[in-house]
Amino acid sequence: MASLIDLSNMVKRLQIILSLVGIFISSQIIAQSVNLNQYNISWNSQSKNAGASMPCGGGDIGLNVWAEKNDVLFYIARSGCFDENNALLKLGRIRLTFKPNPFTNEDFQQELNLKDGSVSISDGEKHSINIHLWVEVKQPIIHVEIKTKKAISVIASYENWRSKDHIVRGKENNENSYKFAPQGTIITHKDHIAFNDNKIIFYHRNQSPTVFDATVKEQGLDSVKNQLFDPLKELTFGGFIQGKNLISDTISEGQYLSTPYTSWALKTKHKSKNIQIQIGLCTGQFTTQAQWKQSLDSLDATISKQNHLTIWNKNKSWWQQFWNRSFILMDSNKNDSNKDVWEAGRNYQLFRYMLACNAYGSYPTKFNGGLFTTDPILVDSSYPFTPDFRNWGGGTFTAQNQRLVYYPMLKSGDFDMMQSEFNFYNNLLKTAEIRTKVYWHHAGACFTEQLENFGLPNPSEYGWKRPLYYDKGMEYNAWLEYLWDTDLEFCNMILETRSYNNANIKKYLPLIKSCLSFFDEHYQYLARKRGRKTLDANGHLILFPGSACETYKMAYNSSSTIAALKTVLRHLLELPDSCFEENEKEKWASMLQRIPPISFRNINGHTTISPAVTWERINNVESPQLYPVFPWGIYGIGKPGLDTARNTWFYDTTVIKNRSYVGWKQDNIFAAKLGLTKAAARLELEKLKSGPNRFPSFWGPGFDWTPDHNWGGSAMIGLQEMLLQTNGKKIYLFPAWPKNWDVHFKLHTTYTTTVEGNLKNGILHNLIVIPQSREADVINMLENRSSIQ
Repeated sequence: MASLIDLSNMVKRLQIILSLVGIFISSQIIAQSVNLNQYNISWNSQSKNAGASMPCGGGDIGLNVWAEKNDVLFYIARSGCFDENNALLKLGRIRLTFKPNPFTNEDFQQELNLKDGSVSISDGEKHSINIHLWVEVKQPIIHVEIKTKKAISVIASYENWRSKDHIVRGKENNENSYKFAPQGTIITHKDHIAFNDNKIIFYHRNQSPTVFDATVKEQGLDSVKNQLFDPLKELTFGGFIQGKNLISDTISEGQYLSTPYTSWALKTKHKSKNIQIQIGLCTGQFTTQAQWKQSLDSLDATISKQNHLTIWNKNKSWWQQFWNRSFILMDSNKNDSNKDVWEAGRNYQLFRYMLACNAYGSYPTKFNGGLFTTDPILVDSSYPFTPDFRNWGGGTFTAQNQRLVYYPMLKSGDFDMMQSEFNFYNNLLKTAEIRTKVYWHHAGACFTEQLENFGLPNPSEYGWKRPLYYDKGMEYNAWLEYLWDTDLEFCNMILETRSYNNANIKKYLPLIKSCLSFFDEHYQYLARKRGRKTLDANGHLILFPGSACETYKMAYNSSSTIAALKTVLRHLLELPDSCFEENEKEKWASMLQRIPPISFRNINGHTTISPAVTWERINNVESPQLYPVFPWGIYGIGKPGLDTARNTWFYDTTVIKNRSYVGWKQDNIFAAKLGLTKAAARLELEKLKSGPNRFPSFWGPGFDWTPDHNWGGSAMIGLQEMLLQTNGKKIYLFPAWPKNWDVHFKLHTTYTTTVEGNLKNGILHNLIVIPQSREADVINMLENRSSIQ
């Protein structure tokens, strides 16, 4: 009998394996039809300047690549390279000069190869030269490969505009944490650059004091300074440039656009048909410069040992896996009638590629340009500053903008790319809790908006000149006061990764719980200062003073904050008991009961969501009354109250007035979540149309800078929500998708599920849902759509 049972179990296991193999094979058949080559960007002429550059990168390194006046140039940027003032410094610019010159106006081609993340530059059909640039995903190494039919000479110049100390004046301080209120003379200290054994070695090492020290003193935290996270102290970043056939040449001076620079050149010792250049980068906090150099030498040793072809094949494999995770390919025929739809699909893929070049660093990718900013004078002619400049700071992280960069990674399945953002908050948890304890003597983590990479409010937004009586824990700022619920969006993303990817989020639970505790503790603390009772007549927290985004200020029970607290608490309580200490679940369930309800108001006979019960003034142009729709998902397709949420869209005059597709505006997402197909399609096409620069997804500046990453992120979210939404276990396909938009897509969703399909002429083909059991949960909204559009 036992043998029969074993045989039966073996048969069952074999059936399961065959089923999985069948699913895998069928999914591969569909995946083979994905044509990324149609989205490659190819230029047949050289660029006028760096503003017409092309992104290339991998891991935590970004390059802006372009050809100008027969030279090939690229900027180098890397995550975490913050100077003493918290500007995110470029690591320099490379210029390649060829003798004899292989290019003419007619014989030139530059192409971004999406499938492997590289850039190729050639002389077109002549095929006498090919320059191949790529960045290793797993190691901080840049490769430049030059192959020619005839042997040539090459000069590889390293151009640096920080060869001497530079005084930062006026608006240029917007690149650092002093922003609009510099304290005394602000200096960008010089880099160290030198030839060394036919290499160029370059690095920046932060001097003391830094803006961290100034901020700690300003905010009255000197007594706990040694407990605070300080990422700037002794931070050293730089690297080397080398090549097998390269020797040291000359040092010279020059100027590019508005910025003078010094150039260190390597030249080929002998003419060659095959020239390989490697740039290795090293970043970290080292007690001595010698320790940094040892780490750099270790990287050099790694390069000398590695097999070039093996590394390249591993890199190609990584990009292949990345592109197989998810995609949205729209109207691949590229016919004239739907050219704008095809362009939207292309730009979606281009921006996702840009994120992949940015998102594996020690810090989150920056909303205001990521690693792909160039000379600011090309964005705004009144900004004749160095290429280190970007508006809204380098080490300052604005959560309301950052969130839009990271939300789309859930449905695209890029969960590994989200870790930098989650770790950013986790690393600052202790600092946020210390702030709360010092200022208010209660528990919980207080994360402010305009947050520095060391966890304190931006010093200028906090206010250098503030009344002595003003609460030391508060930002003395009309836009940012009482705005501290944005951390809950990242808490919710963490919880969502468990649902989407079965991620182990144990290390983040203290962060989530502490962020929630702050609201429970602090609003009872504030109520206790006003009177005897800490809760209202219904036993609810009194969320006053509060803020509905930066727009509705001094708000009473902001709907965006209420929706945030309710959603995060509910998702937390869905975790298994093993995630809680004894009786802890009851504590969070009790807090959920203390959260007040969302408030409503009547507009011309229509019930709408109110931004808050009351507010004192309107400062900005956001629509927080629709935050219960997105990001919090309380209202949406298949959920109660959809009519009320739609009424808010249609009848709230402020919502209508503020509606736009520019920058961080998320009206395209609201429309998609509400199933408003025409509005969503119109706004999405505006969002995803090519930007003003030569590279199509270099949008901006919008409200921030170029390239505008929160513009691209919000565009990605909107397109995803038009295709797929969920309610519980139900999966709604095409809830706001025009029937005449052909699309081949693969997206991730809750309960560790992927959905892939091909919509052609309004008919869904080749639907693949993994696990297959969830196919029963799919509802095709093209067949079951509401009449309201």
